[in-house]
Amino acid sequence: MRFLLAVILGTIPVINGICSARNTSPSNCVSVAEASQHVGAAQCVRGTVLHVETGSHGTVLLNFCKEAKACPFTVVVFPGDLKKMGDVRQLEGRQIEIKGTIQDYDGHAEIILRRPSQLGDGAFLLFPTVPTDYDAERAGHYSAGKSTHAKAAKKTETKQGDPMSIEDPGEPQ
Repeated sequence: MRFLLAVILGTIPVINGICSARNTSPSNCVSVAEASQHVGAAQCVRGTVLHVETGSHGTVLLNFCKEAKACPFTVVVFPGDLKKMGDVRQLEGRQIEIKGTIQDYDGHAEIILRRPSQLGDGAFLLFPTVPTDYDAERAGHYSAGKSTHAKAAKKTETKQGDPMSIEDPGEPQ
């Protein structure tokens, strides 16, 4: 009994250390307010996405301030990159760390989000979960994809000439 208690009490600090190491952020991330000081540099920026809005021509903006126009930093996702990114609306209300080159656009700092890997550990939020009630026996539900049967080859009839006798006409019968 004492041995079991010692093992349990000995593993708690190890597990606690692993979990706390997972939750620590890299020290090289800057806050949203400091991002404009690093324009032109590849940097990690940390902040809470307050709302996600769709701008002109399908461009999605991740805003870190209540007033989008007054915000010193924005994350931009262009329509061509949305297919690779998944559902970026899932980031609303979450603290994220985004890595990339900070650019200046109309006096505001921004990072263009092109790949899920720029979000680091937060990228898992973008992809839908796998259905847990998947049942292979229920036809038509949770299909892995649409498949069609192969089309049968077209049959073409070849026209034959007139039937011929296999007997030799020059041979007497």
